[in-house]
Amino acid sequence: MSHTRAVWDEGREPGRAVVALGVAVALTVIVVNVAMVGRVSMFFDLWFVLLCLGLALLVRPRDFFTVGVLPPLIMVVGFAILAVDRPGAIASPRDGLVQAVVSGLAHHSVALVCGYALCLVTLLARQRAAR
Repeated sequence: MSHTRAVWDEGREPGRAVVALGVAVALTVIVVNVAMVGRVSMFFDLWFVLLCLGLALLVRPRDFFTVGVLPPLIMVVGFAILAVDRPGAIASPRDGLVQAVVSGLAHHSVALVCGYALCLVTLLARQRAAR
């Protein structure tokens, strides 16, 4: 009898590589989104949720903690970089760096919560499947 592997059995990438991939994809999506519509929109939210799922599926089991704390950090870093030059893309154009980041996180909190929850549930399923 052959054993069919589930999609969550396949993750073998080291944590560092997954972090680099996550940051690179998130920043790319932010740049594309701002270039298309001038602000961070639902386009970013959808990609962020998919990115969280993808990172949880790619990472090797030994590095689950790294990916388990990654989604909020990716969003904060991406919004902080954007707020340095274009705070109006995530908040009011007059907002300072910290206020723009906080406003951006508040406006995209549904995507953050959904992506983070999906990431954690996927990691939990992978951990249980490995036992």
